[in-house]
Amino acid sequence: MNFLFPSFLWGLLAVSVPIAIHFFNFRRTKRVYFTNVAFLKAVETQTSSFRKIKHWLILAARVLAVTCLVLAFAQPFLPGKNELGISRQGITSLYLDNSYSMQNEENNKRYLDIATGRLGDLLAVFRNATSLQLLTNDFSASEQTLATADKIRDRLTTVGLSHTPRTLSEVYRRQQNIMARHATAGKNQLFWFSDFQKSTVGDLSKINVDSTNRLFIVPVQAAPEKNIFVDSVWLNTPFIRELQNNILFVKVSNSGAEVAENTVVKLYLDETQVSTASVDVPANGSANAQFNFSIKGRGYKKGRITFDDFPVTFDNEYYFVLNASPVINVVHLYGQLSGGQYIENVFDNDSLFLTKSYSVQNVDVGQLRTADLVVLEGVEQPSGSLRAALEDFVKKGGSLAVIPPTSPDAAAYGPFLTSLRVSGLQAKEGTPQPLPLNVPDRNSPFFSDVFEESIRQENNVNMPSASPTWQWGGSGSVLLALRSGQPYLSQSTVGRGKLYLFAAPLAAAYGNVAQHALFVPVMYKLAALSVRAQRTAYSFDEDNLAVTVSDPNPNAVYKLRRDKTELIPVQRLNGNELILELPKSNQLSADQSVDAGYYELVNEDKTEQLLALNHDNAESKLDYYSPDELRAAFSGQKNVEIFDKINDAAFAREFENQNLGISLWRYFLIAALVFLLVEILLIQFLK
Repeated sequence: MNFLFPSFLWGLLAVSVPIAIHFFNFRRTKRVYFTNVAFLKAVETQTSSFRKIKHWLILAARVLAVTCLVLAFAQPFLPGKNELGISRQGITSLYLDNSYSMQNEENNKRYLDIATGRLGDLLAVFRNATSLQLLTNDFSASEQTLATADKIRDRLTTVGLSHTPRTLSEVYRRQQNIMARHATAGKNQLFWFSDFQKSTVGDLSKINVDSTNRLFIVPVQAAPEKNIFVDSVWLNTPFIRELQNNILFVKVSNSGAEVAENTVVKLYLDETQVSTASVDVPANGSANAQFNFSIKGRGYKKGRITFDDFPVTFDNEYYFVLNASPVINVVHLYGQLSGGQYIENVFDNDSLFLTKSYSVQNVDVGQLRTADLVVLEGVEQPSGSLRAALEDFVKKGGSLAVIPPTSPDAAAYGPFLTSLRVSGLQAKEGTPQPLPLNVPDRNSPFFSDVFEESIRQENNVNMPSASPTWQWGGSGSVLLALRSGQPYLSQSTVGRGKLYLFAAPLAAAYGNVAQHALFVPVMYKLAALSVRAQRTAYSFDEDNLAVTVSDPNPNAVYKLRRDKTELIPVQRLNGNELILELPKSNQLSADQSVDAGYYELVNEDKTEQLLALNHDNAESKLDYYSPDELRAAFSGQKNVEIFDKINDAAFAREFENQNLGISLWRYFLIAALVFLLVEILLIQFLK
């Protein structure tokens, strides 16, 4: 038998008190003389020997009562079956996983509630401990302090679901920090209450628990279930136009082992249901739902995908934002004008385009930062700051169309185009005889919506002709070619941007391409493809959000606002690109919360953009480590113990018996009360 608080054994010295009373405060037998012998019949006699027996019995009862009371305070226990055992005098760190996957249910009870109940039972084992830590995924400052069991129990009632999943490596480092700051003489013990979701706990092989401490892994016995969630949302075109048919694709995934048949998916725009689709999502697979819709009015539209799926409901809605009919900015830089103002005439006829024309002699290269498409026409020598700005523009995602001058300088253009991955540039002297263009491949994605269906199969299509002033080697894909096989218009991908290269000027002396009906749809297509694909939604798990802002002020402070919640994320400006770092749950104040939904990007009370934020879909993948898999992951670490389940109400008692032993203090307390009762009975009835 061992004692949890052996210092209380000094209380056994109190046994000397009843012993002293026995030896120094007893009554001696007195001899009484009677004048009349008749009085002897009314007197109860008591022999000296009988009185001694009674006193010894009372003394024994008092001594045993004091002894049992002292032993109860010393908290004796029989050692547990586990040889390593634990120490109730060391730091006890309790990690409670409160991620969204703990919203799953078993027998109509959430995993989080099951884990909270068992953790509360465990606190009874450490009821007298003062060095307890409760750690959740919030990683708040209050969780880095030690508290008593009662305070930890009070905090359990306020634990809610957290939007920030944590890997177990992060949890262990957090627990190590508090153990390093509050070093104790006793050994420390760590507890992990979690469903151990494979998609969020991280690499378990990298966790090496200090041999001086003990780790107890307590998994909620979670079973993989069917769970539907939205993986991604995208448009069939880079932008959408009002009052026209638009197509939205939604990838719906199933993380369970059961097929989700006839799942009804609904599309809402500005809180109005506009379309529905039904999909069959295979087990551990995905399916695409297609929605046709039209939009009236320009600007940002709040989109939402919703469906019914129980018991996990946090991912039953997916938020996104559509920017209806955005303006496409076209910057026209010219050296030699063709005379027909072909570029301006093409784009000025449609309000979708905003066209600005500048001579290369007095252009402000800063104008390129807000452009989607730059048309470089008839410039003899792109050099200096213009060349550097164009290269940077393309590599960062812009589209550049180069139309050669009448007398191109191959030595000047060669290095510039080589930096844009076009090699073998050669200039042609004179004005060669115009050659007709080949009919383009109408199955090419570039021309997929250029030709009407009625003429898609015709071979004798009237095509324009052109006299090329330069030619180049094979680079990128050829969109239009001359009958000789020489490329007339090619498309190359450079970094995140695109380069379109024409072989001839637009002037009438070099062909009739600019006057042909094909020219307008080709230029429209170049402009449409230059629009950077809309980022419809973001996720909380992204470290940085990249947002394009117009006319940024280097000293501006951007905020994210949703209802009454206002956040100021860590931010930096890179040109017109704003990089935002979303705050984690431990970086929020007590009155702030971050939930999925729409957030306004605000600068000086002006809404710049509307952003949609969703929870990480890794939480939606309901695949868990089993107790056997956890044992395999921590094999070789004898100080790590894995429990099979915590659903049994006797979990805490079994844990105490295995690791702390059988506590005997309550039995000694009962014995002390029994001996006090024996003493009373001896005094009262033994006469």
